[in-house]
Amino acid sequence: MKKNIAIIMGGYSSEVEISLQSGNVVYNSLDKEKYNLFKVLILRDKWVYVDENNIEHPINIQDFTTTVNESNIKFECIFNAIHGHPGEDGTILAYLELLGLKHTSAPFYQMAVTFNKRDTLSFVKPYGIKVANSYYINKGDIFDINKILNKVGLPCFVKPNHGGSSFGISKVHTLEELIPAIEKAFKEDNEILVEEFLDGIEVSVGIIQYQNKIKVLPTTEIVSENEFFDFEAKYLGKSQEITPARITQIQRKNVKKAAEKIYRSLNLSGLSRADFIIVGDIPFFIEMNMVPGITSESILPKQAQAAGISLKELFGNSIEIALKN
Repeated sequence: MKKNIAIIMGGYSSEVEISLQSGNVVYNSLDKEKYNLFKVLILRDKWVYVDENNIEHPINIQDFTTTVNESNIKFECIFNAIHGHPGEDGTILAYLELLGLKHTSAPFYQMAVTFNKRDTLSFVKPYGIKVANSYYINKGDIFDINKILNKVGLPCFVKPNHGGSSFGISKVHTLEELIPAIEKAFKEDNEILVEEFLDGIEVSVGIIQYQNKIKVLPTTEIVSENEFFDFEAKYLGKSQEITPARITQIQRKNVKKAAEKIYRSLNLSGLSRADFIIVGDIPFFIEMNMVPGITSESILPKQAQAAGISLKELFGNSIEIALKN
């Protein structure tokens, strides 16, 4: 008998449109001969299953079921395609776990930790993972600009502590640019970090569970036409994403080792993507993406393809692992 699989998408953050694209890629890629697939929109004003005729059926938040033609539909597994809050930060996963529902992401605690950039960096440093110097600011804090720049230098990056798709991030070249950049980041989050600029090769590494083993996918080199790998570069074609990356064997070995160590040390599961800057032969960890983009422009699907894994296999494998757990 075919399993009922809900693909949740949308969310409450600036990444809602990207999430809808990702969710539709999952829906269109999965084997409909094997699964009954349901698109479920999780939005601030409604939780609904949207059928093939674009008719909306409310989700009962008491048990995460829906009713169609007076028939109650239960889901065996939830495929999480929500970037940002409440999917990538673990909020909705805690709810699903309370209901006893299986899902394709890591457990809610791991999701919450990895969604918090400063906590993730603090967690991995004792494991020997190199990270950039950074300075943390909470909204309402009194801070000294000169003290910040003495620690991180110029140029530097200002970014929201939570969130993705480069919303709210600025590259700062002068002291005068710092305050506007901080104000921009605070529009996205109440916590921000100011991070040292690392002059090196930007790469991204997919780490997944595949056939019950941890698999590190081929490394992608990112060459942005813009100042950094911002929203335009990620989604509007303003970058080259080269897989496999044009790096040396020792660089490839080091970044693969670091990516797998982070995945294991954080006790992660599901799909993920770790971002690094390689300086010399040393990879410096930037952040972990636990609901990585899976649109046609996204990195992880291209890495999977380079490893000989189709999207149908990639997403189906995630569901099968979740069902077995």
